[in-house]
Amino acid sequence: MKKILLVAMSAFVMNASMAQEKTVEVGGAAMYPSKNIVANAVNSKDHTTLVAAVKAAGLVETLQSEGPFTVFAPTNAAFNKLPKGTVETLVKPENKATLTKILTYHVLAGKFDSKAIAAKIKEGKGTATFKTVSGGTLKATMKGKKLILIDEKGGMSTVTIKDVYQSNGVIHVIDTVVMP
Repeated sequence: MKKILLVAMSAFVMNASMAQEKTVEVGGAAMYPSKNIVANAVNSKDHTTLVAAVKAAGLVETLQSEGPFTVFAPTNAAFNKLPKGTVETLVKPENKATLTKILTYHVLAGKFDSKAIAAKIKEGKGTATFKTVSGGTLKATMKGKKLILIDEKGGMSTVTIKDVYQSNGVIHVIDTVVMP
């Protein structure tokens, strides 16, 4: 009986502490700063394609590690903008290297919230260039009050939800897949 009471009390305390965290809603789910990138992303109904791709590329363990990481997280709608059949082709085992390169192009080593990115843009007189985990470069600029990413092919993506803090970094939700 004592054991059951202790388990119930610990669950209550854990839920109470999570309820006090400042969360951001993404894909209909609260994103908790005390959870890692993967633990939060799996709850977003808007990121099921990204989660499936991360699993197919074998990047789950990496994105659960200490980091810190900055992840530009494309929504399902962003993946749907790709030519028909692209995602289905990329998640095949024989395309793991290509998928990994694309996904790690959406990741920066380090924690860059919107203030840090804005400071880099100001420092760069309107454009900041970041080296991605894949080894490529991703540019950031402002268009009015919107943060815009520009990939190596000239494609653009808008940050739709910024500063989703995680225990091992920060996520910025984007509306278009950026390509190396």
